[in-house]
Amino acid sequence: MIKENLHEPFSIAYTTQEEGGIQGHQHNFFELVFIIAGTGTQCINDSRHNYNPNHMFLITPEDCHSLEVNTATTFFFLRFNNIYLKEGGLPHDNIQRLEFILQNANHRPGCILRNQTDKLLVRPMVEAIIREYVNRDIYNHELIKQLVNTLIIVVARNIAKYHQLDISEQTEDKALDILHYLQRHIYEPAKLRAGHISQEFNIAPAYLSRYFKQHTGETMQQYISGYKTRLIQHRLQYSDKRITEIAEEFSFTDESHLNKFFKNQAGVSPKEYRRQLKIQVS
Repeated sequence: MIKENLHEPFSIAYTTQEEGGIQGHQHNFFELVFIIAGTGTQCINDSRHNYNPNHMFLITPEDCHSLEVNTATTFFFLRFNNIYLKEGGLPHDNIQRLEFILQNANHRPGCILRNQTDKLLVRPMVEAIIREYVNRDIYNHELIKQLVNTLIIVVARNIAKYHQLDISEQTEDKALDILHYLQRHIYEPAKLRAGHISQEFNIAPAYLSRYFKQHTGETMQQYISGYKTRLIQHRLQYSDKRITEIAEEFSFTDESHLNKFFKNQAGVSPKEYRRQLKIQVS
């Protein structure tokens, strides 16, 4: 299996392929692939899905990915790594929000743009990035970064809104608002209590849990625990934070409390989880 590396915070490429395809490969970075023209099939982790113009899909680190071209296809590739998310000029308050991308490793294949408004927005942005990249005019690098950041945020919004917990376009807006509230306040346990959420959304406490499960497929506590676990896993994999620092960030009383929570969710302690990741990389 070919494994590609990215030696810069982000890179842009676009190419037209008449036939054949791109063989199976993996990356150590994130890749957004936008179909400018053409048709074919893309495969992510053995799941196949047809692609068409204006489709965009996300490849996350360690995904196995390949492409088969049916009709001549023009691809746009945006590749970026975790360093870019943290240091690429994105608003600091949005960085935790953008962990939707980082923790969504098991997303379904296919176009990730489910919001019709965003579908209309993305193609002009991709075309603008390509123009700036080709023309190399004054301030082109700064403009490209702004466009790239906007594109990443649009992708994060679609993943947050439609790809978590198999959410569909039919899911009620209030259920989506509750999800976004939980994600926004995941570091503040007091605001995650049922009574506080009931008051925030004007839903009776006795009905809140049933309503949430009806629209997401799991209980609110299951969602909070699962989402928090994925964020902690991300810290353990992509940061050098000490276990005590992670415990403090997520408002655990101490490291022992974090260890107990994480082991119950992931089956191993945070220290062991990080050790296993290092073994896999070596």
